[in-house]
Amino acid sequence: MDTTTERDDEETPAADDVVHAEDGPEATADGGAASASLESSVEPAEPAGDGTVSDTEAPGVQPDPVESAHDPVPADDAPPPAEMVTAVDSSDPAPTDEADSDAGSSREALPSDEAGGATPEAHLPEVGDAQYAASAPVDNAVDDSSGNAPVERETTANEAGDNVVDEARRASELTADHADREALAAAIPTAGQDTPLAMELAENARRRIQLTGRPFPKPVGPRVLTVANQKGGVGKTTTTVNVAAALAQSGLKALVIDLDPQGNASTALGIDHHAEVPSIYDVLVDGTPLLDVVQRCTTVENLYCAPATIDLAGAEIELVSLVARESRLQKAIAAAAESGHEFDYILIDCPPSLGLLTVNAMVAASEVFIPIQCEYYALEGLSQLLKNIDLVRLHLNPALHVSTILLTMYDGRTRLSAQVADEVREHFPTEVLRTSVPRSVRVSEAPSFGETVMTYDPASSGALAYLEAAGEIADRGAAGRT
Repeated sequence: MDTTTERDDEETPAADDVVHAEDGPEATADGGAASASLESSVEPAEPAGDGTVSDTEAPGVQPDPVESAHDPVPADDAPPPAEMVTAVDSSDPAPTDEADSDAGSSREALPSDEAGGATPEAHLPEVGDAQYAASAPVDNAVDDSSGNAPVERETTANEAGDNVVDEARRASELTADHADREALAAAIPTAGQDTPLAMELAENARRRIQLTGRPFPKPVGPRVLTVANQKGGVGKTTTTVNVAAALAQSGLKALVIDLDPQGNASTALGIDHHAEVPSIYDVLVDGTPLLDVVQRCTTVENLYCAPATIDLAGAEIELVSLVARESRLQKAIAAAAESGHEFDYILIDCPPSLGLLTVNAMVAASEVFIPIQCEYYALEGLSQLLKNIDLVRLHLNPALHVSTILLTMYDGRTRLSAQVADEVREHFPTEVLRTSVPRSVRVSEAPSFGETVMTYDPASSGALAYLEAAGEIADRGAAGRT
């Protein structure tokens, strides 16, 4: 018995120190804090039968390694844990709410300097409570305060709703690009009057440098243009698809609405328009949303088309009995605008007639785009078209007006083309574009390949003419001159 007791005393000196420190009521403030820290890592001894604590610990009971690892024993000259906690908490400039609550609870559990006594038994953790020791509430509160601190983030101009800087930068880039193109075009030598072919080649080279790859400015607001002329064969469909393709190639988003039952605009853009395809007929007669029938053009980026099918041939008869038959297309475009479409230009290709389809197109748009063939019959049909535009403006669409006139199939070798061009420019000096589209075999060949001339032969004279015309339209739209 004596030998066993001596061996146990040698193996557990810390336990005897704890028991004797507890028995001694004259423990100092420093010693009391250290004893309380040690008591949290040692299991209390079982009381004897007479109520006294035994001098030896129960055999086989060892201190919990987790508790011992998380409860360091302070040195004699080290400050008590309460002072350390107070110093850490006072150095924290802006703790979060969670950190304050955790730190406050820890301060209540630990003694202050003024008390100078050991931690009350009611606030001590239970022996073997590894979760309390591992959580370290005071240290976690300090650590979490930095992790939960608000992160500053710079607000961009777009998020703030201010695009003035971006617009100014874009305008500066466009001005610099225009100056570079003008300087390069001016470097091309000028041919003499005795070589007309060389003069034409030099002029086309200058136009190509000035136009190809130039980004067009966005309009003040989305523009809806009706391409109309009651005379057939003047280039309405060709003008619609090529101007739209030129606008799309130059960075703008364009939509072509094919309102001609022949569907030639859909063919030129490579869009399927057989009977089963959702088309503009479904929009006018059945009330289908416009964006549900729109298809993307595969040959030109940013170009879209609402195709026409053969069903559109009977739409005029079916529209007669419908309510508000003249404004069906206008309501469809307005609904698409409310749903957030991003089209900069909407061009409506009309049939060569003045029926309900053409009236729908004029009510839906605020501008009329008139292609005129440089022949006498085109001038005769123009007067009748202007009368119908006045009627629509008077009764259905007060905002309708003629904004753009383009001379097509111009043949500079004949006097007739020059005379027609001069007469049209005299009567419509502000509406007629400076550019005239010449007769070009490439323009006629392109639809047979399901393309526009802008992608079929971009270097041809017809492609350059349509690109230049689209540039004029874009410049007018950006300046608000529509």
